Amino acid sequence: MVERGEYLFEVFENLLRIRNECSSAIFSECGLSDMTVKQITYLKVINEQGDVTFSRLAEITRNSKPTITEMINKFVRMGCVYRDPCPDDGRILYIRLTDKGQKIAQAEQAALRRVIERMIDSLDKHETDLLVEILQKVR
Repeated sequence: MVERGEYLFEVFENLLRIRNECSSAIFSECGLSDMTVKQITYLKVINEQGDVTFSRLAEITRNSKPTITEMINKFVRMGCVYRDPCPDDGRILYIRLTDKGQKIAQAEQAALRRVIERMIDSLDKHETDLLVEILQKVR
């Protein structure tokens, strides 16, 4: 039993390594190999929220408005976000992702898709169907 467990550990460790390589490649494509997990998390929150203001982002992330402002200024310099004035109230600014910001925010999903593509390229149809069947049993 331990041998199978160790073997599965090695297999999944390899899959995670491949996913990390794919993620790193996506960040490198964006010119941002040194982005922190926290920064990526903030970009993901902005991506998920849609129309998000500075106040709302501070509330969601449990940070102060000055901290959010500093972070957004950094993201603007990195080319990841821009400020978009509300058409109804010019005092309100929405934080929007640029294409680069969206690519970073969605990097984990894109990396997982690349891993799946590599798996499909490595397996024949029967093996792929069998893998799907086996993985569906995992709860």
